[in-house]
Amino acid sequence: MVKRKKSNIKLHPDTQAVHAGVKPDLQTGAVMTPIYATSTYAHKSPGEHSGYEYSRTQNPTREVLEKSLAELEDGHKAFAFASGVAAQSAILEILKPGDHIIAFDDLYGGTFRLFNEIKAKSSGISVTYVDLNKSFAKEIKKNTKMIWIETPTNPLLKITDLKRVARIAKKNNLITVCDNTFATPLNQKPLNFGIDIINHSLTKYINGHSDVIGGCLVIGKNRLLDKKISLIQNSMGAIPSAFDCFLILRGIKTLSLRMKKHNENGLKIARFLKQHKKVSKVTYPGLTNHPQKEIARKQMNGFGGIVSFLFDGNLNQIKTFMKKLKLFTIAESLGGVESLIESPALMTHAYLDDSDKNESIPKNLIRISAGIEDADDLINDLKQALKS
Repeated sequence: MVKRKKSNIKLHPDTQAVHAGVKPDLQTGAVMTPIYATSTYAHKSPGEHSGYEYSRTQNPTREVLEKSLAELEDGHKAFAFASGVAAQSAILEILKPGDHIIAFDDLYGGTFRLFNEIKAKSSGISVTYVDLNKSFAKEIKKNTKMIWIETPTNPLLKITDLKRVARIAKKNNLITVCDNTFATPLNQKPLNFGIDIINHSLTKYINGHSDVIGGCLVIGKNRLLDKKISLIQNSMGAIPSAFDCFLILRGIKTLSLRMKKHNENGLKIARFLKQHKKVSKVTYPGLTNHPQKEIARKQMNGFGGIVSFLFDGNLNQIKTFMKKLKLFTIAESLGGVESLIESPALMTHAYLDDSDKNESIPKNLIRISAGIEDADDLINDLKQALKS
């Protein structure tokens, strides 16, 4: 691959999304990064190779994707994984048995499951769930090593002050992790607020076409984290295929354009739902009644395509409403070009037991992932489905 020339020029996000990490192929001049579908590489002589030995360790297509992701997040280095949860699992390998994590009390259901069912049982890692917008210093113990953040959270769309959390973490020598999946690098760059590690499910907005599973970690200039995560990525081997890396790189090309539409549609749908008689509460960071609206405006450039709302009815009525929709697809996941709708209590967060659901995930909560369709068409679809 072509070696990239370093530049101090700050590019507009539209330009950065098209060019970040990507240059024409040195050997062929191919404008799009080729799919290097090879498992191994020839040595000129024993121990003398061209920089690539085995594709679990290095692959030219994955290397370009990682450079692109690092540039998009204003990071130093990125590491691609086979899924967002695989990337999160790699983070947890940094810790030792008996270590303690302070985590936001509203997280993706798969993250809860990873913490509670896998790591707590296999490694003895403990987690305390708190509202990071309140004082949490009293939860820091001698064995606390990490603070885990989502902002906005999934599915309640809570926002937390990244700079504040990072400041407290550094004071106590703790690693900070931020799942930036909902915001994407176009709407928020956590490293610039002092966060140590960014986690993405590339499956969602960054790929954007609902056809790839992938994840990544991005870090700033931290030699120790670089060394540890590089070892974990290579040793555990949960890396994406060259073809998946190619598809994600293709998706990144239109990320800036797509996010503008997601942001626009999310806000319009939230405003429509807010005034509907069958909706008792709408949560969206771009609305003036969001409890952390000032924090959102301070650290975000846009508010995304995820809208959560409380439907004024029971589960059977919710099912009837969702089945009447024509343009919204009932499905898990989010961030694709098509609009999706789901019931967290029945789908993405069904893992949580009933007591947890009653406390955090209302049974009548609905989550929308606004796609890039025409906003009026989406609103008209919601309007007809909400009719008695």
